[in-house]
Amino acid sequence: MTIRVLLVDDQDMVRAALRAVLDRREDLTVVGEAADGERAVEAAARLRPDVVVMDVRMPGVNGVEATRRILADWPGDAGPAPRVLVLTTFDLDEYVHAALRAGASGFLLKNSPAEEFAQAVRVVAAGEAMLAPSVTRRLIGVFTALPAGADAGAGRPSGRGRLDLLTDRELDVLLLVARGHSNQRIATELGLTQANVKSRVNRILVRLGLENRVQAAILAHEAGLLTDHAP
Repeated sequence: MTIRVLLVDDQDMVRAALRAVLDRREDLTVVGEAADGERAVEAAARLRPDVVVMDVRMPGVNGVEATRRILADWPGDAGPAPRVLVLTTFDLDEYVHAALRAGASGFLLKNSPAEEFAQAVRVVAAGEAMLAPSVTRRLIGVFTALPAGADAGAGRPSGRGRLDLLTDRELDVLLLVARGHSNQRIATELGLTQANVKSRVNRILVRLGLENRVQAAILAHEAGLLTDHAP
């Protein structure tokens, strides 16, 4: 099945380069482009892409707000909402973490190799998260610098308390998700099938009240799960 992609970036040359990378792959096709967040929201509703590749810093409506609008306002009768892959230079994009909170499925540096970019599109289209470990560590630093409980919300338990909602096996799965492992690798390490891993990840998200694997990984870091299980 061909993965349909919408490209969102305010620079014509960047969109052209991204299109060239994707259109060379038989399983990937670019169905549209947008130069700002407002046009991205309209194009997503009209084109129904599988994946939106979203820049963060754009004039007018930025990538964070566009991501929120696309996912929050997606009509229930329109099929599954598209997955959003955020493209960033990170050092300059202080709003990346907000895009992930808005429901983006992953993030990638703009200077990543072409094949890594194409694979990232495939990964998020499959319902997984693009968690590049080297970048994830820096992203987590943003969240751990926040005051304790700043993101918990009224009446919601802290990250550590929320992990008590999970079984021991679910904690094992969450730990590997937080380390950026794919379902296939998690299945291999835990002696499970990929279908079983996918089911457990979905249950983890429901129990923790999260939108995607990126948010689950962030919560695991905030709760100290990786520190408790350091290699």
